[in-house]
Amino acid sequence: MGQNFLPCDREQLYLMPPSMREWLPEGHLAWFILDAVEQLDLSAFYGRYRADGWGRAAYQPGMMVALVVYAYCVGERSSRHLEALCETDVAFRVVAANQRPDHTTIARFRQEHAAALAALFVEVLRLCVTAGLVKVGVVALEGTKIKANAALSANRTQEWLQAEVAEDAGRGRGARRGGGCPVRGGPAGR
Repeated sequence: MGQNFLPCDREQLYLMPPSMREWLPEGHLAWFILDAVEQLDLSAFYGRYRADGWGRAAYQPGMMVALVVYAYCVGERSSRHLEALCETDVAFRVVAANQRPDHTTIARFRQEHAAALAALFVEVLRLCVTAGLVKVGVVALEGTKIKANAALSANRTQEWLQAEVAEDAGRGRGARRGGGCPVRGGPAGR
């Protein structure tokens, strides 16, 4: 007896005419994610489930992985939002094979498979590079902190700046500041 999973058939035809293949256009990101997940080694995910088929049927790990990867691709991280999107958003319904895992199931899946998901994202990135979808490079963020006075009381209007420039020019201080401020209507702007 094999592992016990709920069926996950995206090719299932309904009594009504539309099939899931007609729900999204051919080049949609959801189809790319589903194709990519099919090419990945998901044995680390399947290994956590009982092989004897006992117990309540679980969602297929391949579907859950595709759901999490697609959610990250579109910037959605909340398990509660994912639960709602699996009911209301067509792309999420296709990825989840029209199933609706609850937020607890999604959160537990991410928690129990955190290491495998981290390794999987590296594989997905490699697939994207191979497909020419992304260019891998170095991204550097500069985080210098500079002390500044950004309070509302430190904000100045253009009129205030023009008056300050005119006052400095009247005192003969314009030369010290480089000939005045290039403010429209100020001494340097005339």
